[in-house]
Amino acid sequence: MDDIPVLVEYLVERYAKKTAKSIRNIKKRTLELFQADDWPGNVRELQNVIERAVVLCDGETFAIDESWLKPKPRQTSKRMTRQVATLAEGERELIEAALAASQGRISGPGGAAAKLGIPRQTLESKIKALRIDALVFRVR
Repeated sequence: MDDIPVLVEYLVERYAKKTAKSIRNIKKRTLELFQADDWPGNVRELQNVIERAVVLCDGETFAIDESWLKPKPRQTSKRMTRQVATLAEGERELIEAALAASQGRISGPGGAAAKLGIPRQTLESKIKALRIDALVFRVR
């Protein structure tokens, strides 16, 4: 738990550089939430939450939505179906945010794929699978 503030700072800086964002502050409440969570998925789960929050961050202060860290009950098959739908919604949200930030551009240094840190082909297949219209995000 004592390492979490250091890890959060490092990961925020790392993902901010990847997405070409200038994040200078971390909300105290966000650090408290990170420290209060037991991180059953270890550092990888922490990385995923921070990466998502950085992509969605609009200003210079890093913060997360508290609902992202609420304890999750044991899954049944019906709940698993809902979780998969939620995962797809979260993925859609991240991709759409990256497309908006890159003005609809998928590839290249300022493209959505670079902002998300994934290969262009992977992003294109996810866009197709999620039926996202990338043209909507192009600035005219």
